[in-house]
Amino acid sequence: MQEIIHLEKLTRRFNVRVGYLQKVRSITAVDAVSFSIFDGETIGLVGESGCGKTTLGRMLVGLLEPSDGSFFFQGTHLGSVPRKERKEYRRKIQMVFQDPFSSLNPRMTVYDILSRPLKAFGLESTTPGKRKRIQDTLESVGLKPEHMSRYPHEFSGGQRQRIAVARSLIVDPEFLVLDEPTSALDVSVQSQILNLLKSLKQTQDLTFLLITHDLSVSRFQADRIMVMYMGRIVESAPRELLFENHLHPYTRLLLSSIPQIDPRKRREKKLSVDEVPSLLNPPPGCSFAPRCPLKMEICDSAPPPLQTLEGSHQVACYAVHGKEG
Repeated sequence: MQEIIHLEKLTRRFNVRVGYLQKVRSITAVDAVSFSIFDGETIGLVGESGCGKTTLGRMLVGLLEPSDGSFFFQGTHLGSVPRKERKEYRRKIQMVFQDPFSSLNPRMTVYDILSRPLKAFGLESTTPGKRKRIQDTLESVGLKPEHMSRYPHEFSGGQRQRIAVARSLIVDPEFLVLDEPTSALDVSVQSQILNLLKSLKQTQDLTFLLITHDLSVSRFQADRIMVMYMGRIVESAPRELLFENHLHPYTRLLLSSIPQIDPRKRREKKLSVDEVPSLLNPPPGCSFAPRCPLKMEICDSAPPPLQTLEGSHQVACYAVHGKEG
């Protein structure tokens, strides 16, 4: 398969003001992340709120500039491309945001919302051509042509998310970052949007990065799942392998948090959730060490590297590395 996305030690730091004196401190939201995404894949990126998932997604679509590291799209190092010349790459990489009500301009009709990207990228110069393209895109996401004249508040949550998906698709992208695309929706609507995305992926030959905290969503949608903790990838594996043979203790904690109807299938939570470290004062070694039952002396000295164990299963854990070795 052709590699479409490649990251090498991608890092993003933010300056924040803390305390009574509002001193400026630096926090690392994404810490030296490296991975590849291949054409046609759906990669699930999971982890707790605040672990850096959305920050990573925003860097991929160009909303945030990396502090360090390299980002390659279809073999081109985007850091070496001047910002004024990145327009075509921005067209090929689009994002669907978490809350469609806040990401859609309430003062614009659906026609105006979908015509703005066409104007920005110079894709349709004539009004008939623009209307035809908007109509076709709306129909591809399950909406009707008469919806073009309505405003976002006149739609349900699921319909607004369909409009957000249409806005991303109308410029013919190749890679979509889906940032919690169903978390703001009713449970009854979530499956409809997930099925729509799965269908669009096949019909329009798309590649997805699915950012979610819902492991059941990633299991349904993703081909490969990456687990993120405090800005680092701690485990990566094909979907079923991760669920059936997860190795990192943090992945075990995440899976144990999935509600189970059958009491016999409920997992016992053996990890502490009270000793979550702060990004302002991260541990010197493994960021999960304060909560980990497998902690060893080396865990306090240096972050464990993400190592490949078997096939494409990668884990960053000294305890697991030692067992495998």
